[in-house]
This record gives sequence, C-alpha cells and structure tokens, in this order.
Amino acid sequence: MSYYFSTSTDLSFEDAITKTTEELSKQGFGVLSEIDVKTTLKKKIDVDIPKYVILGACNPKFAHRALLTEEHIGTMLPCNVVVRENEHGQTEVFAVDPISSMNAVDNPELGAIAHEVQQKLKTVIANI
Repeated sequence: MSYYFSTSTDLSFEDAITKTTEELSKQGFGVLSEIDVKTTLKKKIDVDIPKYVILGACNPKFAHRALLTEEHIGTMLPCNVVVRENEHGQTEVFAVDPISSMNAVDNPELGAIAHEVQQKLKTVIANI
C-alpha cells in the first residue's frame, strides 16, 4: 500500500501551490503551515534541492472528530500535502494517504474518518 497519492502538472511551481490551496479549500481544508524545505535546507545545512514546499492542511471538522475519537491523534495532524519541482522541471503535487497513516492506530472509528479524509484529498489531487 502506498502512503501517498500524487499528480504531475504543467502548472508553474507557484501556480501549483495556489491551485492546491484553492482545491484544499473547496474540500474544507485550510493551510495551517507552509514549510519551504528548499530554503530551510539551504539555510541550515547549505544544500541545494529543487523547490519543495510542505503544506500542513487541516479540515477542522475531521480534526475535531479525530481528536474526540483518539486523544493523541494530534501527533499525526495535520495532513501533509507537498508541492515539489522534480528533476525534469515539472511540478508534482502529492498528499499523505490518511488510511496508511491511521493503520498505525488500532481504532476502527478513526479508520472511518480516515476514509472520508482520503476521498477529499484524492479529489484535491485529481482536480490539480
């Protein structure tokens, strides 16, 4: 089982971030954090990598349900969605598969929530 799903796009890197954020919003997600991995790695350890941004996406209704179901689930929140420039100069967008993540937690109620979140994230990726 893969732990993510992805798509490639002809959008520019910056436009892909904008489109991803818009599609996340349509599915009820907000972006709580934006981590510029390229800039961080350059600053911290002086290495160069292609453009790579991690968007910490959260759907408050699902997050609340998950927290009520499993009080320590915050260790796995928010859902990471990544926009990166690959070695061919294309832009790739990929998202964590919440079902894969939640398999580590033995809680059937949480699994049901993960299925709902997975469908929303798959819709986001399909619409990019």
